[in-house]
Amino acid sequence: MKGGKVVEGIWSSLAWGLVANSVSLLSLECRDICYKGELVIDNIFKHSLHKCEENEKFLTRFYEHFLATSPRVTEKFVNTDFERQKEALRLSLRMMAMASVESDAADTYLEYIAKRHDRHHLNIEPELYELWLEALIDTVRECDNEFDAEVEQAWRSVLRYGINYMISHY
Repeated sequence: MKGGKVVEGIWSSLAWGLVANSVSLLSLECRDICYKGELVIDNIFKHSLHKCEENEKFLTRFYEHFLATSPRVTEKFVNTDFERQKEALRLSLRMMAMASVESDAADTYLEYIAKRHDRHHLNIEPELYELWLEALIDTVRECDNEFDAEVEQAWRSVLRYGINYMISHY
């Protein structure tokens, strides 16, 4: 068990280091300066994520939404340290953004997370990812005052890569 915590700590440190350089992108008016295609979606996502992270209730509201979706979800979070869980989610959202535009380091992180969530470990069933996504979209709608169809599509597009990866490794 201690080894698992060490590995988690290493991944957390590595991932934060990897995203540190991209954090400044989060504060830009991305819609005005980005390229077409995936980078546009990625930048819209990052801009919206930054706005959500400015709201101190974002992660708390997400877990309120998510836990309300199904008793099966609630069961998965019995005895969870939600402060730690919120930080894990914050990191995962940033890594999914990186993975959606081809980052080897982010793909390695996704591989690690997928293994933790597979049927042999936390056993997060594939259908729960859709509940997760819908709860997240509802929370973004609440926390990003610029939320519109374009922002929603950006979130769905960026997160779909990670969700599909998780499901394919279940």
